[in-house]
Amino acid sequence: MKEILVEGPCLRLRRAGTEDLDYILQLEYEPENVKFIVPFDRDFHTKILEGAVPESMDVIAEEKATGERVGYFLINGLKTDAHEMEWTHVVVQKKGMGYGHEAMKLLKKYCFDVKKFHRAWLDCKDYNARALHLYESEGMQREGLFRETIITNGVYENLVVLAILDREYAARKAEGKELEAFSGCGG
Repeated sequence: MKEILVEGPCLRLRRAGTEDLDYILQLEYEPENVKFIVPFDRDFHTKILEGAVPESMDVIAEEKATGERVGYFLINGLKTDAHEMEWTHVVVQKKGMGYGHEAMKLLKKYCFDVKKFHRAWLDCKDYNARALHLYESEGMQREGLFRETIITNGVYENLVVLAILDREYAARKAEGKELEAFSGCGG
């Protein structure tokens, strides 16, 4: 049985297994995705999937109705004393269906309601307007800019750092902006 982390109206997040490795690598290296992330290799993910890196977890987003995989996330920081979770490789395969919003709401629910963490953060290339819009619409605040911090195809690129705190998530829940009020399934 696959470990279900959290469920929403249309999606569920579950711990990835070794049977998901090819899917994860396929998503990371798709031309539309690889320009926005720094992909990892098979050995890196194998160590995570086999439990050799307990502070990290590969996560699959899948449709509840069909079990079809629709996205992948890497979570880091699961063992930090500061209770600070990092989300990397936020990759949704099925775009334009509202899955990005539901997946972000599920990540927040897992972080704050299930794990009781204090803070979640991620970084995003500064020209990834679609992702930045998603993250900010989901309550993440820009905290800073790492200028020319990574090299992609010989070009230095900037990363925007965004985060959300537990109290900000709680306020969004109280305002009806989180999973409990989310219609999902394209809504």
